[in-house]
Amino acid sequence: LTKKTILTFPLEQLYLHPSKTSPFIRHVVATLLGFYLALFCFGWYALHFLVQSGLAYGVMIFTGVEHMHKYCFVVTLGYLSFCQVTRAYVFDYGMYSADFTGPMMVITQKITSLAFEIHDGLMKREEHLKPSQKYLAVRKMPSLLEYLSYNCNFMGILAGPTCSYNDYIAFIEGRWYEPKHLESNGKENGKFKQSDPSPKRDVIQKVCTCALALMVYLVIYTICPTDRVIDDTFMASNPFYIQVLYLYISMLALRPKYYFVWTLADAINNAAGFGFNGYNADGTPKWDRISNLRILNIEFATSFKMFLDNWNIQTALWLKRVCYERCPYNPTAATFLLSAIWHGVYPGYYLTFITGIVVTMAARAVRHNVRQHFLGSATLKLIYDVITWFSTQMAICYTVVPFVLLAVGPSLKFYRSVIHLHQYVSIPGQVLMSLTPSRRTKQQEQPSSIHASEQNCLSSPDNNCRLLDPHTAL
Repeated sequence: LTKKTILTFPLEQLYLHPSKTSPFIRHVVATLLGFYLALFCFGWYALHFLVQSGLAYGVMIFTGVEHMHKYCFVVTLGYLSFCQVTRAYVFDYGMYSADFTGPMMVITQKITSLAFEIHDGLMKREEHLKPSQKYLAVRKMPSLLEYLSYNCNFMGILAGPTCSYNDYIAFIEGRWYEPKHLESNGKENGKFKQSDPSPKRDVIQKVCTCALALMVYLVIYTICPTDRVIDDTFMASNPFYIQVLYLYISMLALRPKYYFVWTLADAINNAAGFGFNGYNADGTPKWDRISNLRILNIEFATSFKMFLDNWNIQTALWLKRVCYERCPYNPTAATFLLSAIWHGVYPGYYLTFITGIVVTMAARAVRHNVRQHFLGSATLKLIYDVITWFSTQMAICYTVVPFVLLAVGPSLKFYRSVIHLHQYVSIPGQVLMSLTPSRRTKQQEQPSSIHASEQNCLSSPDNNCRLLDPHTAL
């Protein structure tokens, strides 16, 4: 992957730049290199990528546009689940160490997103679309080459991240930064410089972040593996507060594994020239359009929502667009359930996301009813932030451990061993409630404004405005 990161920049920027090469050639090269990497990493298991993509494309072509998105969703997710079941419970784990269903999860996101975007573009009237849906809507059926290039290009075939079809086609055709010209771009005399923004600085920064994350994971997580929290000897020889501290350190050391993968995937796309997102106030280019995480916001999150909003961002957007915005009944629960199914068939995934539903609803209620009472002074706000940060970290640890342990037995053993952990989450909440002044009349006036703000968030095209979607690869 590191070699790939280094090689994509000269390949895309020097030899296959849109000014020198037609979109057809760029599509062909991106697709063939993607298939080569897939075969190199997964062997003939990579044929599943073609089968899944082919089945979904057949559904798009031979079924009516009115219901095509639903059929694509069922077929694509169903084939992914079939492969996950066979890999986990039919084939021997020792046959092949690489998990070929990982890339299929990203391809599933791309296929289902494209199906809904085609449905929005060809079936719905403009006035019936949300602002974000208007931007994402696809107005014509992609050709087979465009479709395969979008799903299996070498930049995202191994680790993603997911991107919208319109953004990818704009990148291939060389239109990827034209809409951003209205932003500050080191302009002189009111005119913008026309040179392509360079991703070199951002790529170097992200590669350095990858190296640091990998080092932290290899050093600390090796010393503090998560499965030790259910070791009988460890539990018997350490007081409960030590077990809680160990659990936090273990989860803290586990996350850099995902920081490494997602940041490297982002750097690979940036090196190829994909991911430009306008300019900062000082005129420097931003390369975070398809970024998958914001590390500092994750580690210092003061709410469950803030943690989720900055973790696996592109998957959160996919869940929002295909499920949360469209599900007529209990969209929060439906979104968590879809995330669990998409992840795989291990029971630990379902325990994590079922717990996530409860924690999400509880955190939302506490935030809406308590937070406004601590905004009157800097001291109160600091107290609130410290308490909510601690509670959030404990809630994340409690929620995520089954995701790591996978099986039912170890997960239930963990729940029994930390039966008092809820106190570490509930006591800070009780402290907040005791510090909260009585403002019952003010709280009664708030629901309508809260509901209005949620509706505004749903209709916002801005990537940073997201509801409480579950996230992948916890």
